[in-house]
Amino acid sequence: MEILVPILGVLTGIIVPIAVFIWLYYEGKGKREAVLEISKNLDDPKKVEELLNIFEERKKEPIDYRRGGLITLFVGVGIYLLGNWAVGQFFEGVGLLVGAIGIGTMLAGYMYPNTREEITNAVDEYEKR
Repeated sequence: MEILVPILGVLTGIIVPIAVFIWLYYEGKGKREAVLEISKNLDDPKKVEELLNIFEERKKEPIDYRRGGLITLFVGVGIYLLGNWAVGQFFEGVGLLVGAIGIGTMLAGYMYPNTREEITNAVDEYEKR
């Protein structure tokens, strides 16, 4: 019975990534089949390109570091408070670390423009100089 826990731990480390891979494969398979069926019925290649661009449009959006940093900051605050009130000093330290990472991510979001408008404004300001 003592050997059961390590074996289950090792198997979990193997089964979880395989399950995620299979899940993502089948999720994408339905989208690929739908695009294939629609493209068979379209005669205009431009419409097929527009259809493919719809699926790729989400990938073109830049990452908003300010939003992610704020979320990370408050996760750190929550972990710190959990450690302060219930668990102990270890979680206070972890909460402070996560909060500091959140602050750093948020600052990176303010230092580096990430939306199209912000990039355009930064380029315009540089060209004025």
